[in-house]
Amino acid sequence: MTVKSIIAPTQAMVLAAGLGLRMRPITNKTPKPLIKVNKRTLIDHALDRLVEGGVTDVVVNLHYFGEQIERHLGLRNDLNIAYSWEAEERLETGGGIKQALKQLGPDPFWVVNSDSVWLNGPTDTMLRMRQIWNEECMDGLLLLHSTVDAYGYNGKGDFNADAVGKLTRKQENEVTPWLYTGIQLLHPRLFKGAPDGPFSLNVLYDQALENERLYGMVHDGEWFEVGTPEGLGQVEEYMKYRYAGVKRR
Repeated sequence: MTVKSIIAPTQAMVLAAGLGLRMRPITNKTPKPLIKVNKRTLIDHALDRLVEGGVTDVVVNLHYFGEQIERHLGLRNDLNIAYSWEAEERLETGGGIKQALKQLGPDPFWVVNSDSVWLNGPTDTMLRMRQIWNEECMDGLLLLHSTVDAYGYNGKGDFNADAVGKLTRKQENEVTPWLYTGIQLLHPRLFKGAPDGPFSLNVLYDQALENERLYGMVHDGEWFEVGTPEGLGQVEEYMKYRYAGVKRR
């Protein structure tokens, strides 16, 4: 019997070019990735998780107040950080990653949102994703989370998943159990034939869904949506009590 090898991606991209419109007025002068939670910026929380997961090289895309982000990240010495500037126009999620593919290399790589705040459950989240990744049948593996257990989330979910994690989109007006967390493992081949200029990663998700090559893994730890000042308040409260030794809902 052939034993499937476990991949160990060391490359990652952090999406940090958003405008943070829902976080205004906080983001009128500060880019959303530099908002602090538990005295540490959102983007540092994301990078800390990547370092723990074995990542050594990161590409960060920049647009809104990008100089502030680049200056701040210059203080880190635990990662090789490169930048992909979207100075003239924002390329959205898909276009931003496509522009950075040459910097990311030919192997599977991580992509995380700069405002993704997650805590490991019983097992390291990135290790679990690496163990599940199957080169033969996957172009993308998304980290999912229960809609009812997510902090700061009020939506109706994003995907359904079968017993092996193969994903399907929710139908209109359907409520699904799983939301997409903004944390994923992608293969560069997902971008074969991708359009030029700005486009959403959802365009490529739809192609992968049609080809049955988009999968998901349910997160067994905590995840926080930090999209609004209210969501920011929730994660701040949680972190305050967690690090005081008390977990509070």
